[in-house]
Amino acid sequence: MKSADKKKFRAQAHTLKPVIMIGQSGLTVAVLAETELALNTHELIKIRIRAEKEDRKLITEKICTDTGAELIQNIGQIAVIYRLNPEK
Repeated sequence: MKSADKKKFRAQAHTLKPVIMIGQSGLTVAVLAETELALNTHELIKIRIRAEKEDRKLITEKICTDTGAELIQNIGQIAVIYRLNPEK
């Protein structure tokens, strides 16, 4: 993805609220399924990850690889990911 595209998505994501929240239980199958559903519906989503810094990085990478999404931005506990929905 080009840096201009990422910049556009970061601007769009600024007003979004997190639709997925990962807490004490960590990344579960149910959370991945919900993430898939959210990506199919919205394409660009925010995820709040309540974990230590290294764990957040691993969780974000796992979400991106399992869903085929691309990481747009990662600031603190918030990750912004994007996946194009070809059906739209």
